[in-house]
Amino acid sequence: VKTQLNSHQDPRRFVLITATPKTMAPLRSYDAFAKPIDGIRERSVTGGFITLLASATAGVLLLSQILLYLQVQTRHSMHLADSVPSVLFNNARPKDLLGHRIPLRMYITFPHLVCSALDYSHDGNALSSGKFDHYHKAPFTFSKRKPTVQEYKSATVGGYGSDSEVQKKRSEGCTLVGTLRVPRVGGTISVSVSPDAWRRATSLLSFGVDTSGDPDPFHGRLPNVTHLIHDVTFGAPFPPGDNPLKNARHVMDNGSGVALANVAVKLVPTTYKQTFRMAQETYQASVSRHIVQPETLASQRSTLLPGLLITYDFTPLAVRHVESRENWFVFVSSLVGIVGGVFVTVGLVSGCLVNSAQVVAKKMD
Repeated sequence: VKTQLNSHQDPRRFVLITATPKTMAPLRSYDAFAKPIDGIRERSVTGGFITLLASATAGVLLLSQILLYLQVQTRHSMHLADSVPSVLFNNARPKDLLGHRIPLRMYITFPHLVCSALDYSHDGNALSSGKFDHYHKAPFTFSKRKPTVQEYKSATVGGYGSDSEVQKKRSEGCTLVGTLRVPRVGGTISVSVSPDAWRRATSLLSFGVDTSGDPDPFHGRLPNVTHLIHDVTFGAPFPPGDNPLKNARHVMDNGSGVALANVAVKLVPTTYKQTFRMAQETYQASVSRHIVQPETLASQRSTLLPGLLITYDFTPLAVRHVESRENWFVFVSSLVGIVGGVFVTVGLVSGCLVNSAQVVAKKMD
C-alpha cells in the first residue's frame, strides 16, 4: 500500500497504514468513523455556539435522568399470610419458637395510680394471681417503677405544678415498661387496678370500712386510671408508617376517673424491602378505641377492672411493600443515549441548515 506522508499527518499513522495487509484493505470502505485531517477541519463561531447549546441540552437531560434514577419507586401487593402454627408454652425448644413469637413492647404511665395498686395480665394470666410470671420469664417480662419527672409531666392533664410538687406527686404514679414474646395469634393485654385495691376502694366508699389497716393510696376516692401510652409496638415497626399507639392519651374525665379504655388492634403482616437491603418482616397496626364508662361495666356485670384493655388480632392478608430503583444497565444506556443522541441530532440539524444556506447562496449567484 502506497501512501504519501503530508506535513499534517502523523508518522505513526503512516507506519500503521503501510503495515496493513492487503487482504484487510477492503475493510476501509466500511469505516464509519472517518478521521478528518486537522488542516481541512474548519472551526467557526456558529459551530462553537451550536456545540455549547448541545452541551447544555445534554447536561440538563443528563441531570434529569440522574434525578429520576435516584427517586424510589414503591410497589404494593397483597397475598395470603403464611400459616404459622402457634407454640403456646415457653418450655418448647428454641428452634420451635423461631418465627412463632413476636416481641410486644409496652411503655405506659399512670400518673395517679401507685405501683402497688397496678396489675397487668396477658390472656388472663395476671400478675396478682402469679400466672403471669409463670409464663413470662425474664428478660421478656414487664416491670413497674416510679415515673420520672418528664414521664409524669407528659402523662398529667391540667397542670402539674412546680418542680418540687412534681417530685412529690410522681411517687403517686406508676410507669409500666417491658417486652413480651407473644405467639402470632390473637390475644389480650390488660393493665388495670389490682383486684385487692379495687375491692378496698369500693368497700371504703360504700361502707366506710377499711379492714386492711394500710394507708389509703387513693385518699378516700376512687382510683383515677388516666394514662399515657408512650409506645406499644408489635414486632418490628413499619418505617414508612406511623404507630397509632404512640403518645396516645386516655383521659377519664367523667368526674370519678374510673373507666376502661378499650383498644382493638388489627395487625397486618408486612414485608418491607428497601433497595440493596434484605427484606424485613414488620407489622402495620390499625387501631380503634373507645372509653367504657363504669355504668356500662356495672350494667353488663363485667369482670373487667378500670384501666386499659388492648385486644389484638392478626389479619389473614399480608402486604408486600417494595422500594426499588431503575435497573442500573437501563440507567447507563439512557445516559449514553442522551449524550450521543443530542450531538447526533444537533449535527444533523446544523448540517441541514448549512447545506440549505449553501444551496440558496448558489441560486442567488
